[in-house]
Amino acid sequence: MSIELRRETVQYRDGANELEGFVVTPQSNALRPVVLICHAWRGTEEFDRERAEWIASLGYIGFAIDVYGKGRRGTDNSSCAALMNPFIEDRAFLRRRLLASIAYASTMQGADPTRICAIGFCFGGLCALDLARANAPGFVGAIAYHGLFTPPNLGVQSPIQSKVIAYHGWDDPMATPDAVLAFGTEMTAARADWQLHAFGGTLHAFTNPQANDPSFGVQYRAIAAQRAYQGSEAFFREVFGE
Repeated sequence: MSIELRRETVQYRDGANELEGFVVTPQSNALRPVVLICHAWRGTEEFDRERAEWIASLGYIGFAIDVYGKGRRGTDNSSCAALMNPFIEDRAFLRRRLLASIAYASTMQGADPTRICAIGFCFGGLCALDLARANAPGFVGAIAYHGLFTPPNLGVQSPIQSKVIAYHGWDDPMATPDAVLAFGTEMTAARADWQLHAFGGTLHAFTNPQANDPSFGVQYRAIAAQRAYQGSEAFFREVFGE
């Protein structure tokens, strides 16, 4: 039986900064878990809205968040880097922006504020992991797809309360084996319940059908994406207590 879905573009804020997200909600009288979709370096685009649809089809609220700000989107590698780098260079700034999305999600109609998860792609994978590192209220799980693993270095890391899973392309030049090992060491030190699934013969951006530039280190790989999404559905059922 298909689920009736409600779709809406939403406006929310981080202080004086206006943000624009996209929410897909299953029609239900029961409170639903929320899954934040954290975008890659271009900003929120159709790929993220499609992921929100997927999340809602599973019975959860899909919320494609906006890290950059309303109307701020990249069009080429240079403009994408210009949007992303201020957040990479100031992880406290990034954490505040991400927590604003969590705060908004917890107040959405039909949302269960005690069951919030985040998924993210590339830069968005780093965002999802940073939410786990922040121990955001009600936050129970983070999934990074071909994410960046660089730690935020914001002082002593408290024990990570949420569960964490990373789907990684072993040949990803943007997250080398050394970075993967450092990530595992970091998660273990933080006493996280964490997993890492590495796909051989797989580059960065393997979930994105538009990624087709091996010389830049990015290429779609359908079988890796399929395996990651199947594993994610089991992860959601686990962290949401289903």
